[in-house]
Amino acid sequence: MTEATNVLGGKLENCCTSPMTGYYRDGKCNTGGGDYGAHVVCAQVTEEFLTFSKQRGNDLISPVPLCNFPGLKPGDRWCLCASRWKEALDAGVAPPIVLSATHVSALEYVSEEELKQYAIDES
Repeated sequence: MTEATNVLGGKLENCCTSPMTGYYRDGKCNTGGGDYGAHVVCAQVTEEFLTFSKQRGNDLISPVPLCNFPGLKPGDRWCLCASRWKEALDAGVAPPIVLSATHVSALEYVSEEELKQYAIDES
């Protein structure tokens, strides 16, 4: 298996392990054939984004013990669906992102320039 690449062209770094994120729950925004949502954008969620996402039908605030999901709070990092991040961008509530932990496939949904505008790490 080849090593995943981030949007900067380097090795995909960890996004978060507490809470454990990623489609594969490995702490990284890796993607694969079953990841229809493309959970590839490593975001540091904000109150505004969490409210927006809940209003759109994806409650990331409430814990779901059955799925070992603790619920997110502002400041947590989480691998978001690229299309949801783009939707939040268009609505003016996109959370900041970690470029080194955002999978290169995010560029299929949003431009590198847009991502860099919200970067909280090197750009």
